[in-house]
Amino acid sequence: MKIEKVKITEVKNNPNNPRVIKNDDYKKLVRSIKEAPWMLQLRSIVVNDDNIVLGGNQRLRACREAGLKEVYIIKASSLSEKQQREFIIKDNLSSGEWDWDALANEFDAEDLNRYGLNVPFEEGLMDEKYTSKVGSPVYEIKGVKPSLNNLFNIDKTKALLSEIEQSDAPDDVKDFLTYAAYRHIVFDYQLIAEYYAHADEAIQSLMEKSALVVIDYNQAIENGYVELTKTLQDLYEEDYG
Repeated sequence: MKIEKVKITEVKNNPNNPRVIKNDDYKKLVRSIKEAPWMLQLRSIVVNDDNIVLGGNQRLRACREAGLKEVYIIKASSLSEKQQREFIIKDNLSSGEWDWDALANEFDAEDLNRYGLNVPFEEGLMDEKYTSKVGSPVYEIKGVKPSLNNLFNIDKTKALLSEIEQSDAPDDVKDFLTYAAYRHIVFDYQLIAEYYAHADEAIQSLMEKSALVVIDYNQAIENGYVELTKTLQDLYEEDYG
């Protein structure tokens, strides 16, 4: 596996990425990239043969916001699909624990925080861990408005449509399979959220109705976009009949 330097537009976020960096942590990552872009080659983004990210989704997103035009990648061509899925999960696992006493004695909390480390001895940080609550998503402009072409990947759908068209299947079967082929469009919801933040109210409304973003959870549930689990449904009925 060799390191390559490619245009950032050639690399695609993985829509099924299991890890998300939010708020302050994400801002620290962007700042770190701006301050030390040379480190990116040492932690190249791992991609598959289609340039879809297996490891480094948040770095790619932060690189875009930092204004980088090129990034370093490593293609995991030798990995099987199963190994690629395993890598996606294991790459996002955190192992080991920090010796916070040693860090507190040897480093300044502000410096550690700037390096991207969540420091429990920073004033107020421990309290915040136990006072945060889940709320409706807030869509704020974080970077440049992404191009529509980067919001989705239609390669598999196009291949299926071509195969369906060339087949000897009856017309009604072709119609059915054509509709089904569109299920294979892959959406990049992180970039969709960024596009939504830049859009005017009319387009935002259409994106909400298309369930590309969720603003009101209750409305989303009513429209069938979010399915309540049996447990939550039972709790809801207990409280509200």
